[in-house]
Amino acid sequence: MNMEAEALGAIGDHFRRARLAARLTQEQVADLAGISRPRYRDVETGAAAARTTTLINIARALGLEMMLVPQTMVPAIEALLHPETEDDRPAFSPQPESDDDSHPHR
Repeated sequence: MNMEAEALGAIGDHFRRARLAARLTQEQVADLAGISRPRYRDVETGAAAARTTTLINIARALGLEMMLVPQTMVPAIEALLHPETEDDRPAFSPQPESDDDSHPHR
């Protein structure tokens, strides 16, 4: 699979998941984005490319915002969005209080 097809598929997959999470039909998203349902379907399935303005309109119809980020930042953003292990927790996460008797009670 070439890079363009991969990118189209990834964008379409994000749109599909956001649409399903919002409990919207393809027709509803298409109406909100100002495009036809067949056009939306082609974008969601990765079957066709779309102009940037169309992608932005679809994203906004789904409550999303598209942004351009430097490629060098993609791994850091992915790590923030999809932590893979418990070791990826924030450095300053609150610790649960212990109920043992070693701490004085007030």
